[in-house]
Amino acid sequence: MIEAFLEMMSAERGAALNTLQSYRRDLEDADRFLRARGAGGLHAAQTADLSAYLHGLEAQGFAASSQARRLSALRQFFRFLFAENVRSDDPTGVISSPKKQRGLPRHLSMEAVSRLLETARREALEGKKSPAQARRTARTHAIVEFLYATGLRISELTRLPATILHREEPFFMVKGKGGKERLVPLSDSARHAGQAYRMLLEGDERARQCPFLFPDDSFSGPVARQVLARDLKATGARCGIAAESLSPHVLRHAFATHLLENGADLRVVQQLLGHADISTTQIYTHVMDERLHALVSAHHPLAASGNRQ
Repeated sequence: MIEAFLEMMSAERGAALNTLQSYRRDLEDADRFLRARGAGGLHAAQTADLSAYLHGLEAQGFAASSQARRLSALRQFFRFLFAENVRSDDPTGVISSPKKQRGLPRHLSMEAVSRLLETARREALEGKKSPAQARRTARTHAIVEFLYATGLRISELTRLPATILHREEPFFMVKGKGGKERLVPLSDSARHAGQAYRMLLEGDERARQCPFLFPDDSFSGPVARQVLARDLKATGARCGIAAESLSPHVLRHAFATHLLENGADLRVVQQLLGHADISTTQIYTHVMDERLHALVSAHHPLAASGNRQ
């Protein structure tokens, strides 16, 4: 039944490979636990069995977010069994989700991002490099410019087609989670950095055949996310940014945070990030507190102490 569920998620809901692999790991782990408990396997589990499994995760020190993710996989699995008339009930229906403590996203200050951009730009322009080094530094410069200018997820960035550089519009379409498309801004500096990188690839016929803006070294597919993250951290280290403070996702957070700090509307940021629900974007509102406090203090008629009754 796990295999049937995964086939349904792939065929009917278009779940990504990483999502399917995550579901498989979580469901097979629950199945092993329940068989060891004598419950007869996951498909036959009762509410008490699943509660025991989740309590076991908590006892092992799993974070609330990890417990919630596994419960979500179980819920979807049993809804599938119910829809297929394999079961007449949903044993997860009365199980409460673990309370997750949502931490604030890490992000860089505007000054730190400026240092990172300047370092990446300078290293890309430096001479006396091998062709491979020239391509790598140009790619890193383009990656930093693109991440900060667009707020893209790294998975979205690596799948970008090279053809977006041929367009003159300041926006382009990107397909995000769930296959949903959205408009993403492209700054002139990001476009120029991307064009400079692509110019270094023009002499290789394989580059012209590869559709991706950022291909891997063999031009057989997109560059690996881990490669980009490694080069980004190395560049950050050379301008005083600790490795643990920098990642492609941190630049996505910086994109959103700096927009809000400079007066952007939360709904606009939601659309640019590709969040389906505004509640996901609201995690960034902590950066608006000081600005909103100053706004109210300056403009609300009761803000001045002399006006209070």
